[in-house]
Amino acid sequence: MGDPVSLILAALVAGASKTAGEAVQDAYKGLKELIKRKFDNKPQVPVLLEEHEKKPEIYKSPVSEMLKELGADRDEEIVKEAQKVNQLNDPEGAKAGKYNINIQGGIQGVAGENLGTVNQTINNP
Repeated sequence: MGDPVSLILAALVAGASKTAGEAVQDAYKGLKELIKRKFDNKPQVPVLLEEHEKKPEIYKSPVSEMLKELGADRDEEIVKEAQKVNQLNDPEGAKAGKYNINIQGGIQGVAGENLGTVNQTINNP
């Protein structure tokens, strides 16, 4: 998948799909509620999530920027919930490690590629 923002966006698109199964839709609702709850002091969050659900291509960039600005891409709980949605939506990709992203400690940058597991240690000077 590459990076946490792409992982979260993929989960939001998969869950909003009209063809998504019940388990995917349930996990998607959980992801959306988690994001809204964690950032309930930001009124733009529910609005952008709802607009993204209706028009994902148009709202991809604004939602991506919002996720980065809020630090959702560094939130282990949000990333794990996004992984869950993607794994339910694409079991074969999940088996191949497509949705594996590991977040530990204070992240200053994330490197990733669909080559299996990537561990990155960043030490603050």
